[in-house]
Amino acid sequence: MTYQETLAYLDRLGHELLRARFGLEKIRRLLAELGDPHTAYPSIIIAGTNGKGSTAAMVEAILRQAGVRAGLYTSPHLVRVEERIQIGGREIAPEELAALATRVRDVAEALLRRGGIEARPTYFEFLTAIGFEYFRERKVELAVLEVGLGGRLDATNVVPPFLSLVTSIDIDHEQYLGSTIASIAREKAMIIKPGARAVLARQHPEAREVLLARCRECGVRPMWADEEVEIAGCEPDGRFSIVYRTASRESLSVRLGLRGRHQIENALVALRAAEVLREMGYAIPASALRQGVEQVAWPGRLEVVGPSSPLLVLDGAHNTAGARVVRAYLEEFGRRPLTLVFGTMRDKRIAEMAEELFSLADAVILTRVPDERAASLEQLLQQTATLRQQLRRPTEAIEPVGAALDRAWERTPSSGMICVTGSLYLVGEVKRWLAQSGREVSLSPPEGG
Repeated sequence: MTYQETLAYLDRLGHELLRARFGLEKIRRLLAELGDPHTAYPSIIIAGTNGKGSTAAMVEAILRQAGVRAGLYTSPHLVRVEERIQIGGREIAPEELAALATRVRDVAEALLRRGGIEARPTYFEFLTAIGFEYFRERKVELAVLEVGLGGRLDATNVVPPFLSLVTSIDIDHEQYLGSTIASIAREKAMIIKPGARAVLARQHPEAREVLLARCRECGVRPMWADEEVEIAGCEPDGRFSIVYRTASRESLSVRLGLRGRHQIENALVALRAAEVLREMGYAIPASALRQGVEQVAWPGRLEVVGPSSPLLVLDGAHNTAGARVVRAYLEEFGRRPLTLVFGTMRDKRIAEMAEELFSLADAVILTRVPDERAASLEQLLQQTATLRQQLRRPTEAIEPVGAALDRAWERTPSSGMICVTGSLYLVGEVKRWLAQSGREVSLSPPEGG
């Protein structure tokens, strides 16, 4: 397949996801036909409701600074599918993606014809297989894998036990994972396996108990990354400096490259994971810990795109906990006139997300994310009606996304801020629109992303 044919094929698989049944048997059979590429190197697997992508990026950045050749597999992408599969901070090339996609497609189609699998791989399973094969071909020393959904039945959870990280757990994807923190934690805890090491973020008491029970069941003694840390300073844009104390009680001054107070918890998980890797024999000096966490970039997460007037902030918060993080950032660092551009998926707790965000804005613009799972303008208006009546903020409902952004620029003073949030798919569409619109906004993220 050519690159364009690969994208079209992936798009067809994406539609199959809507009626997919989750399970690991299909991905295991596909990988077996490929020679089990995921067993060629150890993998760090990361689950959690929020922060797992940022944490994965930090872990890979630390390894890169230590000279360890590591693959990074994350989801979703913002603009290009190649973003999901990286080695040493570089995305897989389009022609390499196409070549591997052709190979994986041919293997999958042959399996399907002879009854080895009942249906084609889903979009995520297909890309996961490509990622595993790419990492084997390129001879990575380690892979860092962000779980796509849940943990127990996620396609990444076929890797042999090595190191499992769990970031903060909250309510999300209830139709798949359950409606309580405990039920969601049970799904995510299944990435912890006998023979693995585990690093766990600070958790809600219900999630903590579930994770501890899973560790006891597997004979795993977890390392908790939940201690209070000394904050040494904070820059005006929301990047914190902390004093990190290693397991041996050494003090290390670390400046975080990612914005927001919540990134302190994610950094703690990444730093503790690096210490576990040290114990396993990986040479990771203190300088790599410091430089990795400082130099990491992770677009679409409290990303300040600019310079621009007004200031443009993009965040892919897609659940209530994520909206709470955006609110905390705006309250602490966004003291200027604010226009909020909001769109999300129809299965989200839209009213709860709006409760966190709308009161901070001087004006709200609702828009539809360009995805078939997105909430329509009518749904957004309906589910936020009571709150909007109480707040009496000027509110408009505009699609497509580009028209919503044009309106945001029109109504926001140059000294103000436009915050786009509610979905990573929305952030990706904004980035595409900015690249095509000719607006004088740099899409190369500033230091720290």
